[in-house]
Amino acid sequence: MRVDIDRLEPQNGACGNAKKQNDHAAADPAVRRENFDIMPKNHKPRPRHQNRETFENENEAAGRPDPEPDIPNGAVSECENSDPAITEPDIPDRGIQGGTLYICATPIGNLEDITLRVLNTLKTVDLIAAEDTRHSMKLLNHYDIHTPMTSYHEYNKVEKARALVAQLQEGRSVALITDAGTPAISDPGEELVRQCMAAGVPVTSLPGPSACVTALTLSGLPTRRFCFEAFLPSEKKERRQILDELRDETRTIIIYEAPHHLITTLTDLKEALGGGRSMTLCRELTKKYEEAWQTTIDGALSRFAAEEPRGECVILLEGRSMESRKEEQARVWEEMSIEEHVALYEAQGLPRKEAMRQAAKDRGLSRRDIYQRLMEQE
Repeated sequence: MRVDIDRLEPQNGACGNAKKQNDHAAADPAVRRENFDIMPKNHKPRPRHQNRETFENENEAAGRPDPEPDIPNGAVSECENSDPAITEPDIPDRGIQGGTLYICATPIGNLEDITLRVLNTLKTVDLIAAEDTRHSMKLLNHYDIHTPMTSYHEYNKVEKARALVAQLQEGRSVALITDAGTPAISDPGEELVRQCMAAGVPVTSLPGPSACVTALTLSGLPTRRFCFEAFLPSEKKERRQILDELRDETRTIIIYEAPHHLITTLTDLKEALGGGRSMTLCRELTKKYEEAWQTTIDGALSRFAAEEPRGECVILLEGRSMESRKEEQARVWEEMSIEEHVALYEAQGLPRKEAMRQAAKDRGLSRRDIYQRLMEQE
């Protein structure tokens, strides 16, 4: 999904404060960035006693234990690890490794949504592969990142992936970014990842923004089970096939759409799923005019018949209930005779007894009831 970064405004707050601290650290080489301690303005450090003997006497007179007991040479304090079998947990090396592809998620709207790990990676790798270098340059300039970029997009993904894999095999580190969100999700980055995996090139993914997950959490629809369809195919036959498959989908459905195609897609969804299907339309995610609007397909069509759609959209549709599927199927069975029902399963290769058992299950009857009715029909 493309996002116009020109329209995005970084927010004041923690990100700005962190930048001021970093600038201070850069100006004074003696200050190490990891040693910053942020204290309240009214914080007063505890006074240090110059005379330890006087301090101990004061504690003893007040009945307070000595907070810093003397430890004989060679002894181990209770705070230290005396069991050699217990070791500190392994902390992953966050340094950039040569010959590794880094999948870096970038903001989908608000520039502050980028992670510190991604920023460090983009500054450190040898090369950034970007979907649109002109678009990504705005992001890199905002964070003062000067790493070289190369284009990697839908129309050169196969050939360019081979070239990037060759550079990775030579030991160069590469970061993959898309215009907005997580690369390789409905994105040409999947081809580069596939070729890296096939060539044995290490790949790691740096978690971050994703429009589908962000919209799902805002939708108010069930989130335990969902299916992601991204953009529906433009080719009519393939599009119709996907819509037919979605007709009986019981999970929450997530679809991306551009504003100038929104009405067409909503019309197709109405034809496939019915105008009364509940949905949530998410627009301008993480930006100033973010919207998560709960409605129906008919309601959305009515609104955008009178109002021009704006902003990249995420359509979230409620899945079909299991009860409605059972009711519809029951109506289908009622419209056919028991003999036709049994014959349907026999045509699929089931023995007659098994076909009778399956027909009985479909109709909520016993196999004996099915047998008796078949005998009556004969």
